[in-house]
Amino acid sequence: MSSAHSSYRKYYKDPLELVSRLQDLVDNRDSYPGAELFLQMFERVFRMVGDEAFTADLKMLNHALLELRYAFKVFAPYRSVRKVSVFGSARTPSDRFEYKMAERFANLVTRLGYMVITGAGPGIMEAAQGGAGRARSFGVNIRLPFESKANEIIQDDPKLIHFKYFFTRKVCFLKETDAVVIFPGGFGTHDEAFESLTLVQTGKSHLVPIIFVDRPGGTYWSDWLEYIRKHLVDSGYVDGFDESLFQVTTSVDDAVAAVDRFYLNYHSCRYVRPLQVIRLKHPVSDELLKRLNRDFRDITVAGSIERLPCALEPEIDEPEVMDLYRIAFRFDRKSYGRLREMIDVLNDDAAA
Repeated sequence: MSSAHSSYRKYYKDPLELVSRLQDLVDNRDSYPGAELFLQMFERVFRMVGDEAFTADLKMLNHALLELRYAFKVFAPYRSVRKVSVFGSARTPSDRFEYKMAERFANLVTRLGYMVITGAGPGIMEAAQGGAGRARSFGVNIRLPFESKANEIIQDDPKLIHFKYFFTRKVCFLKETDAVVIFPGGFGTHDEAFESLTLVQTGKSHLVPIIFVDRPGGTYWSDWLEYIRKHLVDSGYVDGFDESLFQVTTSVDDAVAAVDRFYLNYHSCRYVRPLQVIRLKHPVSDELLKRLNRDFRDITVAGSIERLPCALEPEIDEPEVMDLYRIAFRFDRKSYGRLREMIDVLNDDAAA
């Protein structure tokens, strides 16, 4: 069965069995790391009975939980593999240059070990799916009265997920991705682009490279960038350094290089109160540390940028990062464009 909801089965036909399993979880919560969070979720859902929640609200919450739970399950086996979300128009025909670019981009980036996530539809999505190949692809399809059928490349694949709600779909796009690459498209493409920029700019999503790709000589994204600079940056609606959160290119090779270079030294970051911890593949020299403290003093609230000798205790839920190098500082938690610039410096140093 291809859709998320149709792949579910009812685990508890007998309500007494559910109560028994819940009591067992309460009694043995120490044996399950997520027990406390699960019990909190159960309590909040149960409180909706007392709230006398509208049936429509319950239906929405129930289906959203169904979609997210299924999506988490599908992505879980591939947690250690970096992924690139590719956005673009579903109406781009296969003879358009942008289609060929998306296909080539996906082919090149998967050769470097990445997987590709698309909306599973036609156009740019199909191009990226074709370039990546079925085995290296995820599809997160949205059910619409039109343009809702998954392309033939990902159709019936276990890594194809169907969504009813845009918001659950976008959560999965950005939660699971390590880069966002955007080709020309319509309202949906711009929605996904601005959603990505907003979440990264506000720290609600982890920092990832965001790359806008146009055909050689094309003006689709250069006109967009001119608008951003004239009406957003110059008017003070966004900071000038927010432009560091993304780049515009007309080269597939440059787009691939931008994705891969971002992870040359940088691995990930995590906020561990009160510190912003940056995990790295290579150690930071005394000279580089001095430079960071000089050039990024403006985003350091108090103290200085320092090396950490080991992982912090809250990071134990990420065993795959325990042996990485670390620097940490008290970040102002708003200047994410500047934080991206710091990551670029760390990567440039490793490349030198």
